[in-house]
Amino acid sequence: QVQLVESGGGLVQPGGSLRLSCAASGSILRVYDMGWYRQTPGKQRELVATITSAASTNYADSVKGRFTISRDNAKNTVYLQMNSLKPEDTAVYSCNAEVTTSWVIPRHLYWGQGTQVTVSS
Repeated sequence: QVQLVESGGGLVQPGGSLRLSCAASGSILRVYDMGWYRQTPGKQRELVATITSAASTNYADSVKGRFTISRDNAKNTVYLQMNSLKPEDTAVYSCNAEVTTSWVIPRHLYWGQGTQVTVSS
């Protein structure tokens, strides 16, 4: 019904930058909050940043000042600009979105499949 597809991951050197994108598609009536999370092997998934439909943002302390989340509501797409990347930012990054497909069906949280970000020299 609703698919989230991430892109933009890859290998980057410490201090470098990457921009992740996540596009929601399908039978979408409205998209509410969107967010980025990351996970490394053996650890719990952690919040990176979230953004409301009104563009109010929230960041994990570890990425404040380095990462910027934004969205294009017309395209149902959320972005994560990552600057000054560190080796400890290495993880699988996944996006999510709270979506309604009908006014009679409650909001549902959808997840993307994840994209690998590796920061290494």
